[in-house]
Parts: sequence; structure tokens; C-alpha cells
Amino acid sequence: MGFSFFTSRAAARFLDGIGRPGVSTAALLLTAASGGGLVAYADSAAESAPEPSQDAPKKKVLVLGTGWAGTSFLKNLDCSRYEVKVISPRNYFAFTPLLPSVTCGTVEPRSIIEPIRRMFEKKSKDVTFCEAECFKIDASKKTVHCRSAVGTNLDGNGDFMLDYDYLVVALGANVNTFNTPGVLEHCHFLKEVEDAQKIRRSVIDCFEKASLPNISEEEKRKALHFVVIGGGPTGVEFAAELHDFLVEDLVKLYPAIQELVKITIIQSGEHILNMFDERIAAFAEEKFQRDGIEVATGFRVVRVSDDLISMKSKSVGEDVSVPYGMAVWSAGIGTRPVIMDFMQQIGQTNRRALATNEWLRVRECEGVYAIGDCATVSQRKIMDDISMVFKMADKDNSGTLTLKEINDVLEDICIRYPQVELYMKSMHMLDIADLIKGAIGDSHKESMVVDIEEFKKALSHVDSQVKSAPATAQVAAQQGYYLAECFNKMEKCKEHPEGPLRMTGESGRHFFRPFRYKHLGQFAPLGGEQAAAELPGDWVSMGHSTQWLWYSVYASKQVSWRTRMLVVSDWTRRFIFGRDSSRI
Repeated sequence: MGFSFFTSRAAARFLDGIGRPGVSTAALLLTAASGGGLVAYADSAAESAPEPSQDAPKKKVLVLGTGWAGTSFLKNLDCSRYEVKVISPRNYFAFTPLLPSVTCGTVEPRSIIEPIRRMFEKKSKDVTFCEAECFKIDASKKTVHCRSAVGTNLDGNGDFMLDYDYLVVALGANVNTFNTPGVLEHCHFLKEVEDAQKIRRSVIDCFEKASLPNISEEEKRKALHFVVIGGGPTGVEFAAELHDFLVEDLVKLYPAIQELVKITIIQSGEHILNMFDERIAAFAEEKFQRDGIEVATGFRVVRVSDDLISMKSKSVGEDVSVPYGMAVWSAGIGTRPVIMDFMQQIGQTNRRALATNEWLRVRECEGVYAIGDCATVSQRKIMDDISMVFKMADKDNSGTLTLKEINDVLEDICIRYPQVELYMKSMHMLDIADLIKGAIGDSHKESMVVDIEEFKKALSHVDSQVKSAPATAQVAAQQGYYLAECFNKMEKCKEHPEGPLRMTGESGRHFFRPFRYKHLGQFAPLGGEQAAAELPGDWVSMGHSTQWLWYSVYASKQVSWRTRMLVVSDWTRRFIFGRDSSRI
């Protein structure tokens, strides 16, 4: 799920205005709440998927999944150009960043979901949806095997098969338990709406159990010990929501046992929120300490039983066991079985996600694309192609490159290998001359030319900037938008390519610019009407005003006016009447 989020152009202007004189956070909330729905950004489109002519039969596009990636792809795809079919075991889209709010009744579950058929009501004649689960992908035959829970076949097993010309895999990911014994049996997870509903019931069950007259104080303390395993954004926000639920609502309803409640976060790293700026991590830890939330860092959970969590200290190796009433596991994501089976078919074993090229096409598979948490983009390293890059730039075949020759192809190099630009920025280099001057030998210093060995030396550390994009809603939505754009303008780009020069293989240009993730910021709500935000430009904001910014952005990012109004009304209801503690 992740709490790294994205903003529309309007929201981006709001973010730029925070901190300037005269900009009101209340005005931001009102304006952003009236903004558009789901908007994601990327550079351009992916290679393949030719657009059919008017006389040719439509190509079949099969989309697996209705999460952030699949929904973004479908919303932006010109479905009239293709025969589009969608397969998903759930017939709705869930706004997953608000799942922690659902666990404690801050937001109702139906307020954050939108039926898929309603989302694509205007495209209904071009899109066919089937509520079923894909359990096998056969890339050699270009078919997928699906199973419906309702069983519509004559034999009643609900299995059916679909063929495709282009397959978009957007199946998301499972929870990663790291094979820790007892996690699947005894821990709650927070990936789906159903998970949040189970947690909500379990929290109330723990309080009701502790209120029984025949329960000892020791048993009450155990029942009211809530443990969160994993100090990432999801775990931290759930702990904050639970603490708010306790101090704002439950203490009034269960006054006799309020002093027995304990919330603990177990984190294997040295700090919680370690993917955020260290200032945010420190602020969160200090706030949790003031709130009475225990943060146990440097511990790895090794076993979970029905009443004990066993963990090991990474520093001293000491084993510790703690009793608990409810545990929520939020320690990472894993691979779905259907994706693991598919990776074995195509030779991508020992990976956590499908490897795609920079145009989001699955390696070793023509016409198959993967986006979202189930995939990872494998950025090609420039040192693997360094000889071809040098040869392409050396127009006069002199065996050396001048600054002009390098500058002539520098834009194409930076588009094809974005790590070059990232490296230059990280080293505070103004231009290519700063990059190569340290590698030029004495014989070339006056003429400022480089040979192949000096060129290799200048770029030898560039690939250190190659990083995988995080598994967040922001990345998935940008990938879906990018891939839809590729499908929409394939015919145009076949005649007029937009991409960089081809460094290897055939000559000419790539049809499209490769996908490039643009990070637009991330939030971490910390409870008590306080939040932390990390946005581009090394801008960090923490406190009450940031919480209002969080409200405005998350309201504006709802996918419909219906869910936007429901979420805002839920927040308003909570301010006025508090959260509902009914167990339903």
C-alpha cells in the first residue's frame, strides 16, 4: 500500500504555496477537496502494442488487477482502439492509503471504495469486466487461466480461459512473512479492506474481553497489549490511529481499564520510518514516546504463538518474549503464487517481482507488460553499453570524443540512462565537462578530448545511482498512466519516434521515452492531528498544519465525487460525534 502519495498539478501548486505568507491551510483543504479525481504522471509510453487501423480487427488487451496500477491504466487508455477485458477477484477499487483509518472507524470502508463498473461506466461498451482470479499465465500460448468464485460453468467449477494479444499484469503483491512461524495463523495484515474490517472487530473484542468480571489483571493487560510488527508508514499510521481511538473515544467507554492499554511497535531497523528523512523519523519517535507508544527498534520477530511474540535483539542476541492481545504484521510485501509460477516459466527465478525493461515490458515476453507492486523496472547500466555509446558519439570515427560530440548526444544518453543526470546532480556537477575532466589524461587536458578508456573512467561510478522505485500507490499510478499513453499513441510514434537514440541493436530511435518515476512527496500521519510530509526539494514539514495538508491532498485524490464527499463527511462526523465502537 504505502503512504507515499502523489499530487495533481493543482495540489502541487498548493504544496509549493505552503509556508508562503498568506497561504491558509484551511483554504487548501477547501480548494483541494473540490479538485479532480485520480491523476498520475509519467514521461511517455511503452514499446510495443501497435494501434490497429480502422479496417483491422481490434487487438485484445487483457488487464489483470484493479488496484492502483490497473485502474490508472484503464482510466487513461483509449479503450475504443482495443478489445479490453479486465479480470479481478474484487469488483471495486480501494483507496488503500486510508486503510489504517478504516481499522478504527475514522473512515467507513465503503467510503474508500468505488465499483469498477461505475468507474468505467462511460467505457462500458469497450470494456468487459469479469470478477474472477487469474491462477495461471501461459505466455507461450498467450492465454490466462481464471477461476470465478461464483462458478458459472456447466460443471460448476467456475474455471475459464482467455486469450490476449497484449497482457497487462497489475496483480499487486502479497504480505511477506519472511517464513516466520505463526505469522499467518495469529497475525492480522493490512492490505485489503477486509483486513481493516477484521482489525476493527478484533480491537473491540480485546476491550470487551478485558471488561469481563472473571478476567485477572494480568490477562487484561495481555488482552489490551496491541503489537505492530513493522515500523514503516503503514505500521506507524495504524499505531497512531489506534492511539487516537483509545484516547479520544475508548477511554470514555471503558474507563476502568484505560490504564492497562499498551501499544508497541517492533522494528528490525534502528529507526521507524527509515525511508523518510531522518528528521521525520526522529520527530515520530519523540512524539510516540510522549504519547506512551513503545517503539522497540533493533528487534527481529522469530516466532508468533497464540499469546506470545518471540523476538531477538539484533545488537546483543538476547531472546525476548512478550504477551499480546492483538498483533498486526506490516513488515513488507511478497510475491503472489501466480506471479511466482509465471516467473519460473520465463526464467526469472529467485526474484521478488517480475523484471521489466524501461518501457515496462516483461523481459523475455513479447506483448506482456507488468506494472505496480508485482513488477520492478530493471534499468540498464550504461557501463554495459559504454563501447556502443562511445561509438555512436564518435561521428568522425577519430577514436576520441570532443565536448561537442558528447553534448550532441548527451540528451539522448540522459533519457536512456537517467542515472547519468542523477549522478551529476549528486556530485554538484554543472555540465558534462565537470564529469569528464577528472578522467582526462595529461595528453588530452588542453584539447579536452577523451578516448574510450578515459570515457569509461569518467562514467565508471554513474551506475551507483541506479535505484528501484518503491512499491507505493504513487509509482503504480504513474506506471499505469505511462503505459496507457503508450498504447494510445503507438501508431503515431511508429512514424515519428519520441524516444532516445538506440544505443544497441538496430539504428534509429526508440518509439517512446522510457518510463521515469517522478517522486512527488509522501506523508506520515502521526496521530493527535499531527503529520509529517517529505516533498521534492528537500522540503520537510511536521505538525498540525501538515495534517491539514494531508486532509486536503487525500480528499482531492479520491477517484470520484461520491467517495470524496463520503470521506470528508466521515472526517466531519468523527470531529463532531467521535468514532463508532460497535462490533459489526
